[in-house]
Amino acid sequence: MAAEIRLMLDQLDGIKRDGEAIAAGLSDAQLNWHPGEGRWSIGQCLNHLNVGVTMVLPAFDRAIAEGRAQGRTSMGPFRYGWFSRLAIWSMEPPPRFRMKTPMKQSAGTTHRAADVLPEFARVRAQLAERMRQADGLDLARVRTISPVNRMIRLPLGAYFHFILAHDRRHLWQARRIRAAAGFPPL
Repeated sequence: MAAEIRLMLDQLDGIKRDGEAIAAGLSDAQLNWHPGEGRWSIGQCLNHLNVGVTMVLPAFDRAIAEGRAQGRTSMGPFRYGWFSRLAIWSMEPPPRFRMKTPMKQSAGTTHRAADVLPEFARVRAQLAERMRQADGLDLARVRTISPVNRMIRLPLGAYFHFILAHDRRHLWQARRIRAAAGFPPL
């Protein structure tokens, strides 16, 4: 397995554990508690992550299939251009600036722990499978077209890193919600 794929899978395992730990033992009321007007709940953060990854899986499938068909293989190491590095950096927590999401509805309104938490694990397992399928591809030369904005085209490996950073960003946000003053007691 390519070293970069192994690194990403390890990061994804950490993200799954982090998401489970953040939501562990929360009631539905706690999962849906908002720290302020216009601010997301833990449930909304997790649902946004579930929707975001689910949305990009078909783009990963297309990129992987095209990369295989074109014979674009390499075991790395991989280097990404400045735009890819900037996109990944912009998602890493803690946020350096606030961003408006083009997928505002992806947060939803209220969520049940019995639904959102198993979905979080299931979607991350699907993402891990795409990463394994990409093993052996040239992660810097195979391109992925964003399903959110078709003008954004990132190398497959950079897009995987972007999604992992996006997960970390919103899990950081969820941790802060759980630690916020006024959070309902466990």
